[in-house]
Amino acid sequence: MRLKPNQSRLVAGKIAIDLIKAPFVRLLKGKDEVVDAADKIILDNLKKEKELDAKVAEILDEHYDEIETQRADDRQLFFMIKKRLAPEFDIIMNYDDRYSDLSHKILDELYEEYLIEYEVNDNQVKNVIFNAFREYAKAYDEIDDIVYDKISRMEKEILPGSSEYELIYEKLFKEELNRRGML
Repeated sequence: MRLKPNQSRLVAGKIAIDLIKAPFVRLLKGKDEVVDAADKIILDNLKKEKELDAKVAEILDEHYDEIETQRADDRQLFFMIKKRLAPEFDIIMNYDDRYSDLSHKILDELYEEYLIEYEVNDNQVKNVIFNAFREYAKAYDEIDDIVYDKISRMEKEILPGSSEYELIYEKLFKEELNRRGML
C-alpha cells in the first residue's frame, strides 16, 4: 500500500498506540509528541517520493513523442524510470524494506528526542513500529472496501472524487480506524 500524505498522521497514531501497548516501552512525553515525531519522518519520506515522481513525469514529458511513436506503456515506463532513480532520492521501492527503514528512523528519532525509553533490544521496539505499518496497510484495504460500500449504500448519490465524497470518506475511514482501536 502506498501511503498518501493525509494518512501519515493516521499511521503515526497507530505507531504511538502500539508503542503505548508494548509492555517494554515507556512514553516519556506523551502520545502526541510521538505522533508528531513519527508523522514528520513519514511526511519527509512522502515528500521525497513526490519529488521523485515529479522528476519521472518530467523525463516522460521530455520523451513524449518517442513514447507515442513506440506505443510504449506509460505506466510501465514510469515505474521503470522511478525504480532506477529511486536511490538518488533516498527512496526504497519495496514497501516492507521501506517500512523497515522508516521504523529505524522513527525509533532513532524517538530515542534521541527522549520521547521513549526501553530496556530491551532495539529490534524489539523497531518491530513494534514496523508491525504498525504492516497492520495499517492490511487494515487500509479492508477499511477502504467497507467505507466504499457504506458510501455506495447511502440514499443520496455521492460522486467519487467530489469534495463531499472525500469528506465523507475520511470521516467514515477514521470512524472505522477508531472502532478497531487504531486511532
